[in-house]
Amino acid sequence: MRTALACLLLAIATPAAAQLRPLVAPPADAAVAARDGVDVFLINEGRDAAPIAAPEEIETIARDGTALKLSLIRSTAEGPAVPAGGFTKLRYRLAPLSEAPLVADRGSVSGGESEGSITASRGVTNGAFDRFRPYEPTYIVAGAGSSRAKLQASFSFQPFDHGVLAPIRVAYTQTIFWAIGTPSGPITATIYRPEVFYEREFGDSMKIAVGYRHDSNGGGVADSVDLNRFYIRANQRFDLGGRWRLDIAPEAYGFFGPRGLARDVDRFFGFGGITASLLEEDGVKLSVQARGNPGTGRGAAELFASYPLRRLGGGLGLYLFGEAFTGYGEQLLRYNRIDNHVRFGVSLTR
Repeated sequence: MRTALACLLLAIATPAAAQLRPLVAPPADAAVAARDGVDVFLINEGRDAAPIAAPEEIETIARDGTALKLSLIRSTAEGPAVPAGGFTKLRYRLAPLSEAPLVADRGSVSGGESEGSITASRGVTNGAFDRFRPYEPTYIVAGAGSSRAKLQASFSFQPFDHGVLAPIRVAYTQTIFWAIGTPSGPITATIYRPEVFYEREFGDSMKIAVGYRHDSNGGGVADSVDLNRFYIRANQRFDLGGRWRLDIAPEAYGFFGPRGLARDVDRFFGFGGITASLLEEDGVKLSVQARGNPGTGRGAAELFASYPLRRLGGGLGLYLFGEAFTGYGEQLLRYNRIDNHVRFGVSLTR
């Protein structure tokens, strides 16, 4: 019964105004709602335009039958009046963890708009948990021969909850190359990538971001590679029907400032790239990232393939993950050398 109600996009909520009716596009499950947020369409069924008056909270049901409580992201409700017979799209997120029964087995949780807290065996941890999101894939993989192991952790954070600064994001990604299988198993290289960017939605299926990114190997005067770039990128989503979607994300960037040992990095990295991903909801995902310089014919491509292990049974909340790289610059100190590697492992995000 719950799943049927979800598929009919019914929100268990009282309309904010007599002529405005909210309809929820239910997520597949709570994890998807926490990661991507939830779209809510506010439909004007009256004869006159009406200012946006959205409910602060909405209760609905995910397609897997999980009951969800959603909170309005106020910045998405700051728009013009809804025309008669028209609609506007709002964005909601999961309500504070204290009200979400699905985390009851993780310890006592309480929170509000400014701060949440989680009590675990090590004590109380406080933070703005609902403002963290996955960014690039977080994984651990290993390969044969010189491929060795590769670890990556990545997240983004929204410093401002609402207002004109709400679209600002701060992100951090760290990639580690680990020579497992050798004496002492040393860390052979590390890449640190802090970013800050401004991201806005345009229409129902496009996002555009303008930002700054710093790439560093953490080296000293003799072996430092430090890249600074400004970029602009856009992601266009295509709904292919059924459970499938395609995302295309071109990016253009320019380097500035000192580059350490990589003074001619643009010959190998170029000034732009593209990411394309094909996703089956709760199923397989294939993604490829490519960059290069057409003038020199040099560049690189990285392929990711993943599948949720929970689909195989046992309730394990990880992904089976594969990664393949070919081209220049997988490691910053090797920006002008070709590497070809294939690795397999698991990931937390994809």
